Amino acid sequence: MKVLGLISGTSHDGIDVAVVDFALRGGVLHGTVGYAGSAPYPEELRARLMRALPPAALTFAEACELDTLIGQAFAEVAADAAGRAGGVDLICSHGQTVYHWVQGRQVRGTLQIGQPAWIAERTGVPVVADVRVRDVVAGGQGAPLVSMMDVLLLSGLPGRPAALNLGGIANLTVLRPPGGGGPVAYDTGPANALIDAAAVRASDGRLRYDADGRLAAAGRVHAALLAELLAEPYYRLEAPKTTGKELFHAAYLESALRAHPDLPDADVAATLTALTAQTVADQARRHDVDTLVASGGGCANPTLMGMLRERLPGVRVTAADEFGAPADAKEAIAFALLGWHTAHGLPATVPSCTGATGARVLGAIVPGAGPLRLPEPLATAPTALRLIGPVGAAATGSR
Repeated sequence: MKVLGLISGTSHDGIDVAVVDFALRGGVLHGTVGYAGSAPYPEELRARLMRALPPAALTFAEACELDTLIGQAFAEVAADAAGRAGGVDLICSHGQTVYHWVQGRQVRGTLQIGQPAWIAERTGVPVVADVRVRDVVAGGQGAPLVSMMDVLLLSGLPGRPAALNLGGIANLTVLRPPGGGGPVAYDTGPANALIDAAAVRASDGRLRYDADGRLAAAGRVHAALLAELLAEPYYRLEAPKTTGKELFHAAYLESALRAHPDLPDADVAATLTALTAQTVADQARRHDVDTLVASGGGCANPTLMGMLRERLPGVRVTAADEFGAPADAKEAIAFALLGWHTAHGLPATVPSCTGATGARVLGAIVPGAGPLRLPEPLATAPTALRLIGPVGAAATGSR
């Protein structure tokens, strides 16, 4: 079954896409990545989305228009990728998260926009969408849903492996935590969210992010500011837990910098990069991780990756590419995997990772052209995932 996965992450800069041809053999799900790429949002649409995000106020009219425009953008990316892959059987669209309603450790709701009917109409292919809310209703965090892929993909590794995604927010999946029990997964804190805000601030909006970590590399870590940032209560919450740009946004950074008005921009970037590295490393050490498999846009920041490695001596830090999942396309592949599970009537969550009362089949399905035809339900879920690819050239633009 050939499934197309779509997502725009918490960096809000574009749409990641992957097409994976799945085949189940002997309990192992084999996936060939036929195409992986990304496409930036049109600049006007991205600017409009950024203006609407928390803590900004938002009207229903603007929410409706953004839902439509982002759905149309997703539809164009899906149609292009499906054409490059020679057609697909199913699409799974995560959409664009615009709000994750968190009170303390409890997630009360979650909202992703990007109306999937536009994708189904444009491609004629059934679309699985609205995938997070079922886990939330079951008492879970609704995140990180990529933990299902992490557990299956790294199942053959010995010791204490963990997967790390460095998007706007950093999340960690630990397969075998000390003390036993099932895998655990949670958001460790900001990955690129505050670093991006610092780059925008330093360039008066000309830059969206710290390309190649150059700004941070030119600065020094400010010990007092780092200590103040590390005092954030979120870091002391027990897992499962989740966060987002509802907390770690530009206004949060401005508040933190009020006590340091003369700090050079490069030092701000260096300190925020150290914050990401420190909060990730603290959690990796907590779980005695010996292999850390990283993915996401942060992998392209050598300053961040260097700081992370410095804080994790003795830990093998590698990229998800080693396991057939390109670091910048892993989440799109993960949602293709979740769509495959939904189509086959299989739960796609790991309750010990999200905190839900049990595993759930995720999402709602929007039919494509003609009758909706799904595969026969499977009684047993795969126990491992093996990926090959990608074999197609990836587009560029999204981080």
